[in-house]
Amino acid sequence: MAKDVSIRELRNSTAAVISELEAGERLTLTVNRRPVADILPHVEQRDPWVASGELRRIVREAPADLGLLDDLADIRGDELDD
Repeated sequence: MAKDVSIRELRNSTAAVISELEAGERLTLTVNRRPVADILPHVEQRDPWVASGELRRIVREAPADLGLLDDLADIRGDELDD
């Protein structure tokens, strides 16, 4: 549940409010005790694409299970039979 923060508290204690956000706290901004906005901590979004050199390194360090292709063939056969 989000903590309520009044517009006055935001104005007078901006640094403290920012500290709460940095700590992961979700806040609801209120005016005259009426909620007007949600303030959420920022979340970095990871780029889903990986450079080819990095991908090669990942595959080299953690290769797929040797039986993976056999398992996939079994599943594919089951789906085709249905």
